[in-house]
Amino acid sequence: MQVPSPTVREAASMYGTAVAIFLVILVAALQGSAPAESPFPYRIPLDPGGALELSWNVSYVQETVHFQLLVRELKAGVLFGMSDRGELENADLIVLWTDGDSAYFGDAWSDQKGQIHLDSQQDYQLLQAQRTPEGLVLLFKRPFGTCDPKDYLIEDGTVHLVYGILDEPLRLLEAINTSSLKTGLQRVQLLKPDISVPALPSDLHTMEIRAPDVLIPGQETTYWCYITELPDGFSRHHIVMYEPMVTEGNEALVHHMEVFQCAAEFESFPQFSGPCDSKMKPDRLNYCRHVLAAWALGAKAFYYPEEAGLAFGGPGSSRFLRLEVHYHNPLRIQGRRDSSGIRLYYTAKLRRYDAGIMELGLVYTPVMAIPPQESAYTLTGYCTDKCTQLALPPSGIHIFASQLHTHLTGRKVVTVLARDGREQEVVSRDSHYSPHFQEIRMLRKVVSVYPGDVLITSCTYNTGDRKLATVGGFGILEEMCVNYVHYYPQTQLELCKSAVDPGFLQKYFHLINRFNNEEVCTCPQVSVPEQFASVTWNSFNRDVLKALYGFAPIAMHCNKSSAVRFQGEWNLQPLPEIISKLEEAAPQCPGSPGQRTVGPTLVSISEDRG
Repeated sequence: MQVPSPTVREAASMYGTAVAIFLVILVAALQGSAPAESPFPYRIPLDPGGALELSWNVSYVQETVHFQLLVRELKAGVLFGMSDRGELENADLIVLWTDGDSAYFGDAWSDQKGQIHLDSQQDYQLLQAQRTPEGLVLLFKRPFGTCDPKDYLIEDGTVHLVYGILDEPLRLLEAINTSSLKTGLQRVQLLKPDISVPALPSDLHTMEIRAPDVLIPGQETTYWCYITELPDGFSRHHIVMYEPMVTEGNEALVHHMEVFQCAAEFESFPQFSGPCDSKMKPDRLNYCRHVLAAWALGAKAFYYPEEAGLAFGGPGSSRFLRLEVHYHNPLRIQGRRDSSGIRLYYTAKLRRYDAGIMELGLVYTPVMAIPPQESAYTLTGYCTDKCTQLALPPSGIHIFASQLHTHLTGRKVVTVLARDGREQEVVSRDSHYSPHFQEIRMLRKVVSVYPGDVLITSCTYNTGDRKLATVGGFGILEEMCVNYVHYYPQTQLELCKSAVDPGFLQKYFHLINRFNNEEVCTCPQVSVPEQFASVTWNSFNRDVLKALYGFAPIAMHCNKSSAVRFQGEWNLQPLPEIISKLEEAAPQCPGSPGQRTVGPTLVSISEDRG
């Protein structure tokens, strides 16, 4: 890339000012907001080939993210930014480009056709551009919220990052259309929680759970399953931390990993190392579903609170573990070997509390369904006051982490805590949720739940590309709505979920038969999915189903780890009465809005002298 040629005095002034501003801002950002080991503690490869690498730091004090973008082989420029679902249309972008003589930087946006426009309010601020031995490094920052309608609101949850490579110089920014570029997307949680790292015990042991020497298939998506086992006589321990181990060179291919413990009722599990959808995979591996650890791209080590640990090993616990690695290989690279996995840190000195994992949301049942051609259809599952009153200790439980889960049509997930009929606080929320990016996330604030509280989990789906109703179930083309909350102290309550009463759903089918003169069979031998497949999805049938889910009684699953329900009547339960709902907070605007501009910023690129 050709760079502008200002006078020596101008260049020195511009460079010195940029560096000074950057250092002042960065020092302020690091105060109480990011780990001290690096000014940019979080790092991910953006593209599968490793040509672009993003590092960042979060300041909750200033409500600002500082970015460092490494471009290893710069041609004529690069664009980077954020969009709702990872599309390059209607995206919030920064663009660095050259016209062949000078280099320019601008805060820009793309319209619904992918055409690039300079934003009238420049909220991305370039702090430094520098050539290094690794490539060009751009340092820039942006507030979480800008109140600029063309800007993306950075919030908790998944962020879809987008990028594009410019191959040829351009006279004007408006000459760029994203459809002609080499582009891609990466998903990440940008706003990492600013919590301190707990102290670790002195007798810390480690265990590496990794699939040995996997030949990564030359296809875009592979889920690889590997079975291993704990040593003979392995006693009860507490996991207090875990971290990823990604084989060097495969950082852009290893997308996420999970370690599951197998069911204790089976004495043995067959050895297996292969694709999780392989016909050779033993059926018994489907009973390895208890999550011990989960990591996704961009996440660092996961720490349990100092007072709690996740128990594994010993009597009543299976010795068998299943590692699942998701390889994302869009370039279909052949011949790459991988031994990635997760390293567990554990102690024999058991902590005060056992940590537990509880399932919230909807029961896996076809009675909960999403009509086809819906862009934002919401289903809600409840953990009722009756269940928490019976199953939780008087001192309550404390939720410190969450893993949200849907299948392919999920777009948004939120769990809210309600007390005495009033919504109190959000437990966890992901307004840009992607089923392709699931990780256990620490909460910024521990949420305490007491007997009599209600936990409400809502999932929003997009079935715009489907012709039939999408029913709940285990299949990947069916749907789920789950929040696996991590909490302490562990209780007997492992599953607290609901679904509409099946009898009321049958009343729905009877009603639409009478109203529409349809032939939806309501005879016992016809399954619920078959009944939904027979529905004509006109506006009346859609509206009545949505109304049914909003008022009909529910069947509650208030289950122990043995899958047995707590004693009591759990069918035909009324929906929890919520008299006061939380309002979504309006985005905070920075004290001083971005710089108003009529043109891009001329860039002075400095050299790294080492």
